[in-house]
Amino acid sequence: MTGPLDGVRVVELGSMYAAPTAGRMLRDFGADVVKVEDPAVGDFARQWQPQFEGQSFGFARLNSGKRSVGIDLRSPDGRDLVLRLASGADVLIENFRPGRMEAWGLGFDELTKVNPRIIFTRVSGFGQTGPYRKRPGFGTVAEVAAGYAFLNGWPDTPPTAPPFGFADSIAGISAAFGTAMALFRRSAAGTGSVVDVALYEPLMFILGDAVLNYTASGYITQRHGNSSGAASPRGIYEAADGRWLAIAASNQTIAMRLFDAMGRPDMKTDPRYATNTARMANNAELQEIVIDWIRQRPRDEVLAILGKFEVVADSVNDASDIAADPHFLERTLRPLAGTVLGDVLTPGPVLHVSGYGGPRYQGVPAVGEHTAAVLGDELGLSADEIADLSERGVISPVATS
Repeated sequence: MTGPLDGVRVVELGSMYAAPTAGRMLRDFGADVVKVEDPAVGDFARQWQPQFEGQSFGFARLNSGKRSVGIDLRSPDGRDLVLRLASGADVLIENFRPGRMEAWGLGFDELTKVNPRIIFTRVSGFGQTGPYRKRPGFGTVAEVAAGYAFLNGWPDTPPTAPPFGFADSIAGISAAFGTAMALFRRSAAGTGSVVDVALYEPLMFILGDAVLNYTASGYITQRHGNSSGAASPRGIYEAADGRWLAIAASNQTIAMRLFDAMGRPDMKTDPRYATNTARMANNAELQEIVIDWIRQRPRDEVLAILGKFEVVADSVNDASDIAADPHFLERTLRPLAGTVLGDVLTPGPVLHVSGYGGPRYQGVPAVGEHTAAVLGDELGLSADEIADLSERGVISPVATS
């Protein structure tokens, strides 16, 4: 079955995390993604740890199914090749610092001269406008700038950044969403547009209640550990067998069902716990009651009781739990085949569209693996022209017979 983006051609100049995530999202739904990399070393993400047999897990996850073309963007001839690729593309994605593409003669004005319908998707630390536009920015900077690190952790611990590409991933998904919107608008208007994504902005949107709170009341929201600071009871709890589970009694009905599950219907009318406002005011005492009830039982028993009463709860999964879970195996995890990694699973598309079964993940491209094919088939370069560019270092080395 063809994907909803079948026939869409994408040139990805992105490296590392956010822009390649956007490319992966578009590829997941049928787009043909040509990844332009440095012809010698490729995307720096190829060097990320952890690795197995020289293959980075992170790079494999984000780039399986893309075609790699090695082009030196520092070379005028290389930039001309990118412009020619863009002339036949629907989307060009980049994540250089603002101004770099314009300095190379690859800005939106230049792109639209060769392709008035192109969607130019740009991901940068602080966006294409504003006082900070030229600041360098990776995900860690976005996570502290957006306020996430300040809110993450416990009251008595330092602000904490996540141990994974949180801001980059959200920005990449947002960039794919913006690209899809721009493609939809183009179908009516007929012209291309710029999609401008700052790494910090999608994350700041998620954390927006803290900004509202401060601008309304002057209160600076603090770290709450596993509590949300918005509803109670909520948290992660240790059961009698040392295994962990989470409960999210984040609305009134679920909180009442939790009290019934615990055999404490009296708490439903106790003025200290009868409403969310009261529960938040007495959260420490309430949490101790929940903790005491859970630690008297093994996790499976707790979850079975909570399930019977339809309380929102689940086990705290590690990777081994996820890889063995029948729901995730049916719906979410997909094989990544044809790599040195062996028989592995990777998370598939972030959403499902009726009539489309999703992509297959087969192989991870080597640096410049598809250079000759793309330049020959799509740009019409002769074998001699490709060999000349290869010899001059403009493109990845091309095997000659």
